[in-house]
Order: sequence, then C-alpha cells, then structure tokens
Amino acid sequence: MDAAGSEVEGECAQYAGQLQSGFITTQGGKLLCSKIIHLIHDNNVKSQVSKVLHECELRMYKSVAFPAIGTGQAGQSPAKVADNMLDAIVEFASKRSVQHLKKIKIIIFQTNMLRDFYESMKKREDLDSSITGSWMSRFKSFWGIKKQPTEKKKPMVLEKKVHLATFQICGENQKNVDATESWIKNLILKEQFEDSISDELIENFDKRQIDTLADLQRRNRVTIKLENERSPPCIKISGISRDVCSVYVEVQKMIQKIKDTEEERSKAELVYNLVEWRYPGSNDSFVAFDKLTNMQLEDAKRAKKPHLIVKINKKNYNVDLNTLQANDGQGKTINIQRVPKNEGKL
Repeated sequence: MDAAGSEVEGECAQYAGQLQSGFITTQGGKLLCSKIIHLIHDNNVKSQVSKVLHECELRMYKSVAFPAIGTGQAGQSPAKVADNMLDAIVEFASKRSVQHLKKIKIIIFQTNMLRDFYESMKKREDLDSSITGSWMSRFKSFWGIKKQPTEKKKPMVLEKKVHLATFQICGENQKNVDATESWIKNLILKEQFEDSISDELIENFDKRQIDTLADLQRRNRVTIKLENERSPPCIKISGISRDVCSVYVEVQKMIQKIKDTEEERSKAELVYNLVEWRYPGSNDSFVAFDKLTNMQLEDAKRAKKPHLIVKINKKNYNVDLNTLQANDGQGKTINIQRVPKNEGKL
C-alpha cells in the first residue's frame, strides 16, 4: 500500500463499504499496473483466485499478477497455497469461454517458497491431461523453463550380428526326430523373454545414449529395438531372460539420469528468476555465474553452509557465504554479489 501511494489508500477508504464478492478494485497508483484488486482475508485461497480471474476476464484485462496469497500474516502453508492457486488457474484455463486474459503470473518474493510452487507444478505436469499439459507449458514459459523444440527423429536401428546355431537331429524314426525338435524349440522359448520401456524422455536420447544401447546389446544376449516414432517412444528388449532383466535396469538408469538432469536444469532456471549471483568482470563490472553454479550458491546459502567451492574463469575459488568473498587459495580474494530479483516490483 505504501508503494501504491496515498491516492490508492484514499480509494480503498472510499470503497470500503461497497465490497462486492470479497474484493474492491482501485487504480494502480504509483505501481506499474493499471488496476489493483484488493482482497479481503479469506482462508479459501482457491475461491479468491477464481473470483479475481473471472473479474479480470469480465473486465477484459489481458494480464494479472498474484502474490503467494495467505502465506504472509495469514500463516497458511506455502505448499497448500501453491496447490490451491494452481488448481484455480487450471480450472479457469480449461474453460473455452476465456478470451481476454492471456497471462497469469505468481510473484514469489520468499525464495524458500519456490520449491513448493515448483513441486505443485510438477504434479500437474505428470497428469495425463491435454488441458493441464497446455497450461503447464505456459507456467514454464513464465518461469523461463522452455523445452527446446526437437527435430523429428528417424527410427534408430541398432546393428547386431546374429550367430546362427544349426541343430542336426538324427533318430530311429520321424516321430523321435519331431519330438526332439519340439523339445529343443520349447527349451529355447523357455529362455526367451521380452520387455519394453515407454517414456517421453527416450525422445531426448542422443548419440551417447544410442552408443550405450549398442554397447549393452553387444555385451549381452539381447536385441534392442528403439521405436522413437511411437508416442510415447518405446525401447523393446528381447533375448535371454536374465540378460533382458539386466539391460532393462540399465536403460531405466539412463532415463532417470536424463530426468534428473532436466529437473536440475529446470530448478536452476527457477532460481535464476529469483536471484542472481555475480563475480567481478572487467572494467569494474560484474558477470553472472552460469545458472547451475547460481543455483548451487543459492542452495548452499539457504542451507546456511559456510563455504562452497566454485569455478571462476576456470579456477577454483572458496566462497565464504557469510562475507560474500571468494579466495583462490593463492592469496587472491574477490568480492561476489547476490542480487535478488523482483524486489519492490509487482
């Protein structure tokens, strides 16, 4: 209210007795927005967000920005608030009648709440819903998490040399030969097994993963077929049962590694939108750390760790997270900066 100015405060006093639907709307005052919707305290965060969204659509507003409602003096759980706010947004977005409101932002000032909103978004991403998926992409776009467009990949063929074994069966009569042939076939089939793994992340396999699959196929008595034209892409493993099980576990590890890498990259993007760590550059300027190091520094500070080793210009520096000084162990000390973003902005 202080940042908005006295005119907005006066409007609030004027409209205080004319509350409709639990909120009043004033001019933006000194803030960089055209209108401010003031909510009356209510523990039902989802309902409040829904009312504001419908009001914005009714007034033909193109964008709206929310704080993390109820996490301040109201003392509500950030995780619960995140779920309620995103539930309201997804429900609103699923309605075909929405025409005007195009951009919805949630402004988070407290870094410790970041994970709660991130986890809530991830839960929705895992749901098999076209509506949710569409709006998840918009959330990600706001946070700066943009999936790079992938080229349509051609089917991958893993070459495998097959060594044929020939059985010559001799017997006293045809009946015995046929029985022996049937016994051998059953024995072979008994040892054969096929399993498959379907996962969207298989689409991200590059030459390194393909080479690993080829090596697994070469070292084990299996055949690996990569069906990356299917949705979701699929890897089929067939061969000797014990080898199939072993290769299956290795492929799952490969997929999990890609998932972990993507989640870490996404988290780094989220943190970068909240705070930027910098080290000295040339001409008294400061240079931003890469996003992964930026996240590691912020995580270490939040965990109240005293020090963290980082690389600056290919040299290791020991960062004192209390004094924000970094030492290279050879007598050189530099100052680094931690610059929060969005402070004082709505």
